[in-house]
Amino acid sequence: MNILILGSGGREHALAWAVMQNPKCDKLIVAPGNAGIAAIATCADLDILNGAAVIAFAEEHAIDFIIVGPEAPLAAGVADDLRNAGFSVFGPSKEAARLEASKSFTKEICDAANAPTAGYGHFTDAEAAKAHIRANGAPIVVKADGLAAGKGVIVAMDEQTALDAIDDMFGGEFGAAGAEVVIEEFMEGEEASYFILVDGETCLPIGTAQDHKRVGEGDTGLNTGGMGAYSPAPVLSDEIAQLAMDQIIRPTMKAMADRGSPYQGVLYAGLMIKDGQPRLVEYNVRFGDPECQVLMMRLGAQALDLMQACAEGRLAEATVNWADDHALTVVMAANGYPGAYKKGTVINGLNSLPETAHEMCFHAGTAARDGQIVATGGRVLNVTARGATLREAADRAYAMVDQIDWPEGFCRRDIGWRAL
Repeated sequence: MNILILGSGGREHALAWAVMQNPKCDKLIVAPGNAGIAAIATCADLDILNGAAVIAFAEEHAIDFIIVGPEAPLAAGVADDLRNAGFSVFGPSKEAARLEASKSFTKEICDAANAPTAGYGHFTDAEAAKAHIRANGAPIVVKADGLAAGKGVIVAMDEQTALDAIDDMFGGEFGAAGAEVVIEEFMEGEEASYFILVDGETCLPIGTAQDHKRVGEGDTGLNTGGMGAYSPAPVLSDEIAQLAMDQIIRPTMKAMADRGSPYQGVLYAGLMIKDGQPRLVEYNVRFGDPECQVLMMRLGAQALDLMQACAEGRLAEATVNWADDHALTVVMAANGYPGAYKKGTVINGLNSLPETAHEMCFHAGTAARDGQIVATGGRVLNVTARGATLREAADRAYAMVDQIDWPEGFCRRDIGWRAL
């Protein structure tokens, strides 16, 4: 079958890598892709936010199955456009994608589902938002209501930081995403990610992971899009995962179906766990990045079968076959990230890295120029490995990191420290 993946990051490289393991895949195109993806699949220059353009491309290339990687095309309704044109698509509708595209919408759904989450207020006026902060004090969490590329969340440990965040959001720092804000109570505990495939009716858990949002070792410094991840997440035990399914996931999915917006795709639930009880932090409507990299490393070829079953409403007959192993990914980022950083720096040593079922370097922000690989983003590489233990996976990943010659890049050296 001919498969099209939309996206250009490390998540899409990992999806492409897993899809290519499956003998069902005859031809794989990734649009727009990146330099790493180009080594294993065909890359195409395509505006993935333009549903009509994607339809025309899919028709021209006789595409049988389409996987939508990032949230922006989902929020733009591209999956709806493709389904209406008769294509088999993995990814939720525009209405269902509001679970990520609007924080206030998610809170409304949680209220309807009686799902445990943080207390909150929703504001369209800066002064009202500031009054709420002053009344409740810090620590407190300020979120841009819309999509802000993973950066629109400020965990304010003091009141002034929260007030400044309101000024930034209503001042346009996050564009249209910050025109409305959600202010939440600060939840204590340990955070983990739970991934579930949903086909409108059946919910099938496919794995757990834990990522490292802070730029500095020991989880210090500014929030980022993620500096590394590992799977499985020990804190998300079978018992806690079952509680999350019973109290949060299934009630949310029922509430969505009751609204006439059944969910189809992967649901990524960020959970805060304290004293054995999970509470919802947020939903994402796509695979996490860098969590996808460790999940795909562990799932391998079956990932395509599972995504197809999800798109075709056949999850009730599907099973997930997990190896009893661990995976860990280390993000290599450009110096200065998440602040200002330089683009176009040359990365050497990538050709000597192993590419096996246990070791892969997924590209997140790269391009090929004049025969060299150059960095084009803040988070640039996802150095990923599997092992029988988390320690073995970490040792393999960092051994690969040490082979990469990129003076303008850095990474955290403590990914997985909580579990290790």
